Amino acid sequence: MTIDSSEQIKRVLIVGGGTAGWLSACHLAKKLASSSPAGVQVTLVESENIPTIGVGEGTVPAIRDSLRYLGISETEFIRECDATFKQGIKFANWVRPPGTSGADYYHHIFDYPDNQFGDLTPYWLQGAADGSYVDTVAVQGAVCDSGLGPKDMTVPEYEGHTSYAYHLDAAKFARLLTRHGVKKLGVKHLLADVQSVLRDESGDITAVKTVAGEQLEADLFVDCTGFASLLLGQSLGVKFVDKRDVLFADYALAAQIPNQSKDAPIPSFTISTAQESGWIWDIGLSERRGTGYVYSSDHTSHDRAESVFRDYLDDKTGDLSIRRIPMRVGYRETFWQNNCVAIGLSQGFVEPLEATGILVYDAAARMLADIFPANKSAMPIVAKQFNQAVQYSWDCVIDFIKLHYCISGRRDHAFWVDNCDTRSIPDSLQEKLALWKFQPPSAYDFPSKFGIFNLANYQYVLYGMEFETTLSAGSSGWYTRMSEAVSRIQEISMFSKQLLGALPEHRVLIERIKKYGLQKI
Repeated sequence: MTIDSSEQIKRVLIVGGGTAGWLSACHLAKKLASSSPAGVQVTLVESENIPTIGVGEGTVPAIRDSLRYLGISETEFIRECDATFKQGIKFANWVRPPGTSGADYYHHIFDYPDNQFGDLTPYWLQGAADGSYVDTVAVQGAVCDSGLGPKDMTVPEYEGHTSYAYHLDAAKFARLLTRHGVKKLGVKHLLADVQSVLRDESGDITAVKTVAGEQLEADLFVDCTGFASLLLGQSLGVKFVDKRDVLFADYALAAQIPNQSKDAPIPSFTISTAQESGWIWDIGLSERRGTGYVYSSDHTSHDRAESVFRDYLDDKTGDLSIRRIPMRVGYRETFWQNNCVAIGLSQGFVEPLEATGILVYDAAARMLADIFPANKSAMPIVAKQFNQAVQYSWDCVIDFIKLHYCISGRRDHAFWVDNCDTRSIPDSLQEKLALWKFQPPSAYDFPSKFGIFNLANYQYVLYGMEFETTLSAGSSGWYTRMSEAVSRIQEISMFSKQLLGALPEHRVLIERIKKYGLQKI
């Protein structure tokens, strides 16, 4: 059977650059160049006059798979993006207000809990170890606290003794993806300001028109125009679903701070410090720190937020340059409408607490490339699959972010009190929390791979936040291998001490990689 050539999708136009646009371009070009004998031309058009927001400097381990798949050298990436290693997030002052008794931080690490014995969680709950949950079931928390990197120079690119992601300079990352997409993957790059969107009688987009009057035609359009959502939102009229009733933070203050010295230690984790009406991120790069205060304007004034942020930065003179960035929290009703797919801020956004931005955009771009329709007739079916998967992902992300707030013991400001109001907690999360009061989470609570965050992520946050799971007399009797569990916990502790003696200090590792490079095989 011969397929009508008019039904083939031969041209994809991505409107907008930045991290989301260029990840989309690279994934599509990589996949379509290798799998489509007819050839699909991927073109990206972006304006020289619209700067990227440039504060999304944290990633999660999935980015390693994408970088390796796209053919980008890890050494090149670290050198060109001012990248450092990220082994998780350190949450300070989230459990209780500062100055009260008890641990003042916990780690959400990237390593999975040790599974040689099985799930150690119920045994930890029954007192098999005195330490924190993360230090009982894994070694990475100790690695972070000791200021060490996740690997040494003998470990090949994209591999490590512990799992890791990166902190990076978002603008430099976009430039690296641009060069790689154009030179290595065949992406066509245009610089132009898009003025309007042209559509036919069916509602499909036929072209975008530039300020210079040029019409750029395509069969499929990818909207990466940021919060403006020029194609999906403005032209196709897809409504935005506001989620501020669940996640209150709607502004961020951002500042870049030079490192105090060239040999200053670099934390291999994001520091997230809870404040009266939100939280402050602190990310260490080789040459500077990226910092920001995410807050709710319903719970504090902009002036008060800036005062809190400057206090954290120890900016007594008020000389530091600070940007205020409005955040629109939520997502579009659909993400693929007609022949237009939205990826990036035009698709949706939640606050950057768990580095979900690049994570979701990268996953959506990879999915679009993997399920790319064979022809125009297949597009509605593929669009339906895409919409269902991405919708589920966003809802799961929102649940997980809300978890951090709604199980906190802080009641020192209205922001924290309101976050614990059940009216602001999704039913899906309330049901899980009700279950987990009596039994620890299990893999069966996370049945879909599109859920983004899984069992281990929830375990680290729940028990780092001192969530109480009370095993009943009957259920505790199911866990009868206490002596074996204690032995395994002791083995993990011994391995942790060995690893601490073998791994290099984080800054030293970064400098060695920049100088010598990592093994590629």
